[in-house]
Amino acid sequence: MDRNADGDTDRNADGDTDRNADEATDGITVRRVYDAPAPGDGTRVLVDRLWPRGVSKERAAVDEWLKEVAPSNELRTWYHKDASRHAEFDARYRQELAQGPAADALDRLLALARGGPVTLVTSVKSIEGSHLQTLVDVLRQPGGTGQTSP
Repeated sequence: MDRNADGDTDRNADGDTDRNADEATDGITVRRVYDAPAPGDGTRVLVDRLWPRGVSKERAAVDEWLKEVAPSNELRTWYHKDASRHAEFDARYRQELAQGPAADALDRLLALARGGPVTLVTSVKSIEGSHLQTLVDVLRQPGGTGQTSP
């Protein structure tokens, strides 16, 4: 029986144990930097603005650090003050990803994802409600723009 980092069993909607709850079917995986790398991670990309505390470069085992793809410091601190603003955070973060250095970093991340499996590495405690949800959604949209097709 597989267990996640918290020691709980990961189960799908049918109650069956998932092979790996972090693994996406489209080749994009999300893992915490504090967890050991997995053989199928592919290219590991740190997608946080700040380097994780207490983690060496060797232990992180990241191939690239695309800090520009993370929310700006202003947006990040604004959101951390009140996590109930997730919908507005999501909209603002998508705007950031559409322009400037964030758009360039997103293009790089899309190119990596087209080349094979990619693992987005983060230090956030909870993936749910973090910038990772939005980032993965944007990467899965047609063209990686976060915009749906007409």
